[in-house]
Amino acid sequence: MNNESSISEFILLGLFNPPELDIVLFFLFLVMYIITIIGNGVIMIITNVDSTLNTPMYFFLGNLSLLDTICTTSTVPNMLANFFSSKKVISFHGCVIQMFVFTAAMDTEFLLLTFMSFDRYLAICNPLRYKSIMRKRSCICMSAIVWSFGLTSSTFHTSSTSWLSFCDSNKINHFFCEVPQVLALSCSDTALNQMVLIFTDLVLGLICILFIFLSYLFIIIAILKIRSAEGKKKAFSTCASHLTVVVLFYGTLIFAYFKPSTLTSNADKEIAVLYTIVIPMLNPILYSLRNKEVKGSVHKIIFKRIF
Repeated sequence: MNNESSISEFILLGLFNPPELDIVLFFLFLVMYIITIIGNGVIMIITNVDSTLNTPMYFFLGNLSLLDTICTTSTVPNMLANFFSSKKVISFHGCVIQMFVFTAAMDTEFLLLTFMSFDRYLAICNPLRYKSIMRKRSCICMSAIVWSFGLTSSTFHTSSTSWLSFCDSNKINHFFCEVPQVLALSCSDTALNQMVLIFTDLVLGLICILFIFLSYLFIIIAILKIRSAEGKKKAFSTCASHLTVVVLFYGTLIFAYFKPSTLTSNADKEIAVLYTIVIPMLNPILYSLRNKEVKGSVHKIIFKRIF
């Protein structure tokens, strides 16, 4: 502890790309960020304005778009600014805020996707009781549970990390502040922090994955019982977009936690690009391209009313 110093800022080492690629990557990520903001913004607008989309599925979809917007905005603008900065720094308090916002968005999305699978399960496996169970009040309660859990989890992890002591090294081997990378810089004993972080992530992830797996197992069984091919196709189309998003989101995070040891440390940052930039950009595209109601609402509200 003799080398302990008061650290007021952290240095973000970034993606370790060659300097000549800075301009290319800047415009690439800028375009992706703009697409993400516009796409998720459109989803949030139409799910709130169009009365035909006033259903539980689109209510949760609006929440998902808000989470994707928050997740991307917490990391990308600072990363874009650092492409042209000789000293890629972030203040200590700025780092804590970034950790809090990002962790809250990710933990909330974990649970939200699980509730969305429950919604699809009821719609396909128990359609007669769907409206009585998935009332507006029920959806609001589920949304409150999801957001409360994400904020509480993030508050615990972020506060326990920010109270640690940090020594001479203030270089974060990442392009944004994430709890595991910040813990690695502390000169305090972080064994308990690491254990709690891994335990909560594994328990949360396993419970959510198990629940989603069972939901889709019953959904597949129900779809196979439908006699007509058109009925099977219609039933599957109602959950295809959500299933694709689940596979992308959980698949990326599972690979991030259980990636082969032979991969370099830079693989963490490359994987992080997927769940902080690529997946939030793809979510509104997946839901709009496979959904006639969303495409019709976009045409009716965005193009006719605004333009």
